[in-house]
Amino acid sequence: MTNREAVSAFYNKALTVNKETTPTEVLTDILADNFVSKGSVENKSKEQLIGQLGFFWKLIPDLKWEPQEILNEGDKFIVRSLVTGTPNGDFMGLPTDGTKSFSIMTIDIHSAVNGKVSEVYHLEDWGTAMKQLKS
Repeated sequence: MTNREAVSAFYNKALTVNKETTPTEVLTDILADNFVSKGSVENKSKEQLIGQLGFFWKLIPDLKWEPQEILNEGDKFIVRSLVTGTPNGDFMGLPTDGTKSFSIMTIDIHSAVNGKVSEVYHLEDWGTAMKQLKS
């Protein structure tokens, strides 16, 4: 698998809910053993990210993460995405019942070597998602 294929699989097969696979299957293959997901507040290991995505797949059964633009230089990939979904349950402390959806932008910077993603810096506009789900 190429680095670009690994980054694409991250969005199309692990972040996006689908019937062909699971986050565990995909991420076990495309994330390096020492993978780190770095956010504004906390970092997650490979195992923690796999667990979070398994939870998200159940909470947001129509979760879709669509890359709108992928820029690449060397082993770095910058991805701007559109994320949509309709949560049904406790979503970041907000009770939801599956009747309201969100649509937000995300920006990620991935490092990938030998077909494995080793690191991602990520920023999601969850504040906008919460506003959309409350209105």
